[in-house]
Amino acid sequence: MADWAPVFIGLVLFILLSPGLLFQIPGKCRIIEFGNFQTSGLSILVHAVIYFALIAIFLLAIGVHMYLG
Repeated sequence: MADWAPVFIGLVLFILLSPGLLFQIPGKCRIIEFGNFQTSGLSILVHAVIYFALIAIFLLAIGVHMYLG
């Protein structure tokens, strides 16, 4: 049986942490901007670090597993 947790968690975090989709850190005018659909190189870097930290916490520290079937 395959462990589907890395796939599912990676997909959800990728959708939620896409810069400019729901929020952007740092924004153009403020620290956090919501729903502006724009991005910058710095915000891509910040969101990538947050993505890596969250996926490491969920998969390595907590050890989430999901088996289907």
